[in-house]
Amino acid sequence: MEPALGLGREAVVLGLETLQLARIHEQAFAALGSLNGTPRSTKQAERFFTEALTPIVETHHVARQSKIELNRLTEKLDERTAELAVSNRQLRRGIARRKSVETALKKSGAHYSKLLKESLQLQAGLRQLTHRVLMTLEDERAKISHELQDEVAQTLLGLNARLLSLKKAARDNTHHLKNEIATTQRLVVKSARSAREFRSA
Repeated sequence: MEPALGLGREAVVLGLETLQLARIHEQAFAALGSLNGTPRSTKQAERFFTEALTPIVETHHVARQSKIELNRLTEKLDERTAELAVSNRQLRRGIARRKSVETALKKSGAHYSKLLKESLQLQAGLRQLTHRVLMTLEDERAKISHELQDEVAQTLLGLNARLLSLKKAARDNTHHLKNEIATTQRLVVKSARSAREFRSA
């Protein structure tokens, strides 16, 4: 039966199917049958044909197994494709969320940067305003100081004039002397009050 198996293997290599091999066998048997048409030769021809079909049948079996395996792999691939599609959707949503967060952070950063800039400008303005207020207060103090000095100087000049008047009055009239002393005392009290007001200011 080795020649039959060899023929079957060649048929597989050539890509022949069962029906095609059956026709070739029938034609060959018909040609040989005219020479030897005994029942024994018919039986041998059947066995030869059955043996020759074995590689094709095996190929069909392997093909069926391969098809089953291919179908199983296709199902697996479909499952993986569906899982991958879900993962891709989740990934796209994640990317969209991340971009949204990044945009919000950029806006927030720009907003805080603007607030910081405005705060620094306000601080600079406040420093300038404080400096102007202090300068104004200093000018006001200097002005008050000059006014007080002028007032004290005028009071002292008045006291000096009164003292000269008292000196002269002491020679002439005692009653007039008491009035001049009282007036002089009032000038001293006024001068002391002005000095105290300046110190408290």
